Order: sequence, then C-alpha cells, then structure tokens
Amino acid sequence: MDEEKQIAHFSAMKNFKAFLGFMFFLAVGMAQFQCGNQTPQEPAYLNHDTSVHYVGMNACQSCHQDIYKTFIQTGMGQSFAPATRLKSAAKYSHTKPVFDTSLGFYYLPIWIGDSLFIKEYQLGSNQDTIHQRIERVDYIIGSGQHTNSHLSSKNGYLYQLPLTWYSQLQKWDLPPGFEKGRNVRFSREIGLECISCHNAIPQVADNNSNLFTSIPNGIDCERCHGPGELHVKERLTGSRVDTSNGPDFTIVNPKRLGWERQTDLCQRCHLQGNAVLKTGKQFTDFRPGQKLADYFNVFMPNYKGAEQEMIMASHAQRLQQSQCFIKSNPTEVNKGNSLLKLTCINCHNPHVSVKQTGVAIFNQACLKCHQPSACNEIKQHQSNLASQNCVSCHMPKSGTIDIPHVTVHDHKIAIPTTIKTVKSLKTFMGLYCVTKGNLHNIDQAQAYLNYAEKFEGSQQLVLDSAQFFLNQLSGIEEAKAIQIHYLFLKSDAEAICKLAETLKPQSQTDAWMAYRIGQSFFNLNQFANAISWIEKATQLSHANLKMQIKLGAAYLMNNQIEQGIAVLKKVIATNATIEDAWTNLGYAYALQSNFKQALNCYNQEININPLHQQALLNRAAAYLNMGDQINAKKDLLKLKKIDPRNEIIPQLLSQIN
Repeated sequence: MDEEKQIAHFSAMKNFKAFLGFMFFLAVGMAQFQCGNQTPQEPAYLNHDTSVHYVGMNACQSCHQDIYKTFIQTGMGQSFAPATRLKSAAKYSHTKPVFDTSLGFYYLPIWIGDSLFIKEYQLGSNQDTIHQRIERVDYIIGSGQHTNSHLSSKNGYLYQLPLTWYSQLQKWDLPPGFEKGRNVRFSREIGLECISCHNAIPQVADNNSNLFTSIPNGIDCERCHGPGELHVKERLTGSRVDTSNGPDFTIVNPKRLGWERQTDLCQRCHLQGNAVLKTGKQFTDFRPGQKLADYFNVFMPNYKGAEQEMIMASHAQRLQQSQCFIKSNPTEVNKGNSLLKLTCINCHNPHVSVKQTGVAIFNQACLKCHQPSACNEIKQHQSNLASQNCVSCHMPKSGTIDIPHVTVHDHKIAIPTTIKTVKSLKTFMGLYCVTKGNLHNIDQAQAYLNYAEKFEGSQQLVLDSAQFFLNQLSGIEEAKAIQIHYLFLKSDAEAICKLAETLKPQSQTDAWMAYRIGQSFFNLNQFANAISWIEKATQLSHANLKMQIKLGAAYLMNNQIEQGIAVLKKVIATNATIEDAWTNLGYAYALQSNFKQALNCYNQEININPLHQQALLNRAAAYLNMGDQINAKKDLLKLKKIDPRNEIIPQLLSQIN
C-alpha cells in the first residue's frame, strides 16, 4: 500500500443494517579560469574536517565587501528568503485566479498587510463559494529569474503551496508537478534534498522528515568555499597567507581545484535528478573540494529519441556531453588536452549575476580556444565580434521537460541545430550515473527503486531493472532493506513479512525499512506486529508525522484506543492541517460511540480537504448513527460525484432511499 495515501481499507459492509450499526473507516489514509591553465593538484583543505563549522556569509562580508555586494545580487544569493514584497518578483494587480481543471479548485495570491497568502476556493453550481482555505506564505524559493515558488511552515515543517509565479511569461500557474491531476494542494513535503540546493546549510531535526530547525536565507559563500570558521579565526589573529606561493588551506578556492572537483562542486546543485545517498550520509555532508560520489550519486534517465530533451537543472549533465568538455578534460576513455581545462567557471563568475555579465565576457571565454575565423556566422555578416553572441547559436534556449513556462540555455555546447520544445517523455531506456562513482549493485538497485517511487516512467520496466541488480545481491544482509523496498513497491506484503523474520538481530534498520515492514503487517491485519515495527520507525524518525499517523492507526486497529488518540492528538497539535490525522481521530471517537466528537473531527478534515473520500464516508456513517439520513445522503451523493466508479455508494444510497 502506498504510504503517501496512508489509507486502511475495511471490508465493504454486506448489508445496510450492518452499515447503520457501525460503518467507519480509517484514513491512514568565483574568479574565472582560463582555458590555458594546467590542472592544479588536489590539496588537502583543513576545513574538510567536520570539526570546522560554518559561520555564515556575514562573517565573510567584513573582508570581502565588494564581492559580497555583487554576490547577493546573483541568482544564488537571491535563491531563498522570507516572503516579503521586496523578495517577490511577481505581479499582483489584476491577477486572475488559477483554475485546476482536474480538482476544481481556484487559487489566488493575496496580500494582507505585509503578509502574503495563497487562497484556495471552490464554486458551487450557482457560483457561490462552497469551500475556502487560506494559507500563509512563509518563504519564497527561487530568485525570480525563472520562477518564484512558495512555502509554508507549520511549526518548522515545510510544505510547498499550490501556486507559482513564472517570470518569463509573467503569469501565475500551478507549480511543477502539480499539473495534470497531480495537485497535492498544501501537502507536498519539502525536505533536505530540495532545500539544501536553495540556501546555505539548513539544519533538519530528522533526516526522514521535513522539520527544519534552521534555514539560512539564500546560498552563501561557504557553499562554494567550505566552512569558514578556521579561516576567520586565522584572519582575526592577523595571520595572512601569500596565495601567490600556494593555496590557503583554511578555505577552499575553487579555481585551485582540479576539473573533476570543480565539476563536482557545481553539479552538487546544478544537476537535478535521481540522487541516491550513500549509507549514513546526508545532503549537507558534502564540502567543496571533496568527491561528490563519496556522498551521493545522481542518476539520470535515458530516453530513446530524446537526446535534445533536458530538465531545468541539467547544466552539469549537458555540459559534460559537450565535445568542448570531453576533449579538454582527460578521462579513462579520453586522454584529453592537457593544455585545455573546461569547467563551469570558464564562463561564469559565481560572484557576478548572469544579468550583469555581458555578451562580450562569454564570447571571450569561447575565444580562449576558438578562432573567430572559424565562425561562419561572423563571416556571413561581416560584423564586429563584440556584437555577436556565441551562446545564442551554440547554447540555444529551450523548454524543459520538468518545469512549464520556462526556457533556459542548453549547456550542451554544439554546432547549431533546431531544438524543439519538449512536450512529452519518450521511451524509457534505463538510468545512467552522471557523477560516475564506483557503483555497487546496491547503488544501482536503489537508483531504480527511487526512480520508480519519485518519478514518472514505466513502473514495471523500472522495477524489473531493480530486480536485475537485486539478483546480484543474494545472501547479502545489507541488501535486505533494498529487497523490502522493492517488494513494497510491488505491494507484496506477505513476502516482506517473511523476509523480516529472517533479519538478524544485529541488522541495520533504517526508519523507512521499519515503516515498510510495519505497513506490510498492517495490511495483513497483524496489528501487534505492525505496532512493533512502526514504533521502531517513529523512534528512528521521531519527527515524521505520517509515520506517527500510521502508528496511531495501528493502535486503534489493535483496540489500543487511548494510545491511538494520544498519538493523533500530538500530530494535530504539531500540524492541525495534515491530512488523515483528523479522520483517524474521528474514527477513534466513533469506536467509543462518541459520534458527536467524531463528527467534529470529520468536519475538520473536510474543511482541510473537501474531496477527502474517507472523511466523507466516515461522516456519512456518523450522521446515520445519529439518525440524520438527510446529511448522510448529501455526503454519499458528493462521494458519487467524486468517484463515480465506487460501486458501494449507489448501494448505500438505494438502501437509504
């Protein structure tokens, strides 16, 4: 069963009398490099030591004021901040509501004083408002060059809101991934993987949750130079290093790194894909100058006939496909040119905004290796080189397959070709690793499982590929967690429970492994075993609210009602808008025949989500137990409209009639 839906199904009631008696359900539900530079050796930087802490960008400002002033105007410097009118790039006058044709919700941004809110509402047949929900915007994510998306914080838990500003087209629309019936409204959790690429070094209370204890404003100096504590202490003592004779080992200067570590540094964030963490690592563990594959690998899908397709943050991937990059940087299969080193900072000065970098600067980067006489465009127009734009021809703008209403420069440098805006994905051919670490079969299996869980594609083909790598891991105890993940996605609860019995006492168990085992026992109605495993999951991931909701549900199903109520009340006290908590609490009160209190809980859930089918069904049952057939019928009719294929609803309506 999909843990995202968190829904526990009961057997359908066989007759109306039984339904009237008790029909309730659980809803568990930088300075520029020159092409002629030799590759520097990799020095051992002192700030790689984990005892050296991050100090924040303000500590850098006092000595590097000029760089600070230009950097905070870059896309990186503007990538994340509290929601203010100054931070927002959007237009609000004469704004038309965004309508989700799949769910029937309207969305509108509104300012109340100095606070930004997202308003969601539904209209009835008479154009009267039948539902309204307003959520405060706490953070704006994105510099505004392409988009502004919006986040809310519920006691530190971050969620994405269902409205995004697309700057290039000057329009509001649903966020990426919310389109085509996939609108999760206010419940998309924003975790460390996402946030860690939009600001400095955020801190999470729990690696398996979206609970943040600290979120800096925007990307800062230390994301590229590493933690600055030691460097600042040295400078405060008056110590100086003559960098003309060698590097200052207290801080990383990216231009002194070899091309591989430079590439790793940039693709830490400019390579969005299927990231697979190494065991025991977090997304904030990587430090500039280190090997990225020691912390996680990034896998990208390969689609037949879609070589020109790209995603928004694919700069590093596409650059590495360029002949300019391949021929300049030596690899195992390519000797390269020892005199030419091409990395991101050949063209980009990270301290200066792209908007402030003139065309001539980018042209000069090209001319380090290419002669103007080789360009047919210049010959044809007989014009001055300064008026030309190498990028416009050799790195043309294109649409992306993951974000609508956006065009970006393709960083695969190539002879000009016509690139069409991508409208749909092509045939999935498999995954390949961009970061090129030493891959184990476990890494490969995890990559396919993560892809099956997080991204669209051929589910069966992806799972078959995962199984291929799992077959190479027979008898390896550490691989059992991967096998359980695979079986979970296959909905094979029985196989998971059997495999769990073979786990050795000393086996390493992570929170998701324990949760998947517990969910499987839950699905088999073995609630005592489910409680044991889900309790372990919540101990390992104490801040994960969905795991806590599942634990509360397991208590209720095992007739431990008071324990279930206590857990669910704790979740609601933390976030009163998280779906399923109110429905399950209502079910708990229904078990105690406290139908009035149950009805209050169901009303709370339906105010949060008027399309919540389990809450509507439970509320109908509560009405019937209270003798209110009129309101019960209204809920059943609404359910029939939401899900016309539900066979039980017409039966129940006919019984009432």
